[in-house]
Amino acid sequence: MKRVLIIASLLTIMVGCKTTECTMSKCDKGEKSGIESYFKEQKAVQTSVLFSGEQGKTIALKIEAGEKLKEHTSPVDAFLICVKGEGFYATEKGDTTAMKSGDYVFIEADLKHEVVAEKESHFLLIK
Repeated sequence: MKRVLIIASLLTIMVGCKTTECTMSKCDKGEKSGIESYFKEQKAVQTSVLFSGEQGKTIALKIEAGEKLKEHTSPVDAFLICVKGEGFYATEKGDTTAMKSGDYVFIEADLKHEVVAEKESHFLLIK
């Protein structure tokens, strides 16, 4: 079931570039682009909104090795997908989930959590 939701979300993103606001600079041109192209600064943690639709958005997240996206909450449920690298997702409940390329976790709304990168890592956050 989770795989179906992720696939549906990714399809929505691809179709959404034609039907709603798309902040991906190459989207309108139909050009292929990697997530790395959205991170231009030399910062430990970087985010970039890839797509913003009527009912949600997708955010690219880059975390340098040994760094973390500090503890925070999300007002809505979300999926965090590891695209590249290795790290872990940890919650205030004490749950920790190791993540590597291809892994994903469901993020419960209003649950404090953090994301830590053991290697340089790229994630997609779908809300």
